[in-house]
Amino acid sequence: MKEKKNKKKDICRAVINTSAAPKAIGPYSQGIELKKLVFFSGQIAIDPATGELSGDDFASQTRRVLKNIDALLASKGLTAANVVKTTIFITDMSKFAEVNAEYGAYFSYEPPARSCVAVSALPMGALVEIEVIATL
Repeated sequence: MKEKKNKKKDICRAVINTSAAPKAIGPYSQGIELKKLVFFSGQIAIDPATGELSGDDFASQTRRVLKNIDALLASKGLTAANVVKTTIFITDMSKFAEVNAEYGAYFSYEPPARSCVAVSALPMGALVEIEVIATL
């Protein structure tokens, strides 16, 4: 974890990087820790072992996305209970029930605040992307 100090505002932030979750496929970090919050980049259903998209339906891709989120959380010693906000991006809102079933199983106790947005497309042809904000 690299730490950078912003000289102007005296803000410490740390970049999060773990091999247990997919590598960033663009110019972004897997996550950023800032004070008592951790902002994780959106996860799609990439298998970190292969770098390939995993699953061909909304339910299986959502399960893979949640596994990736679990790995990111674990890299900071966190669990789903630390998540305070999520945003779901979905390419077909008629499949929301499938995504919601997997999401509900993962966040089964006191789920975080959430937004869900329909999008026309996601990277690599993914069907679902979820980003999370967690507290330390």
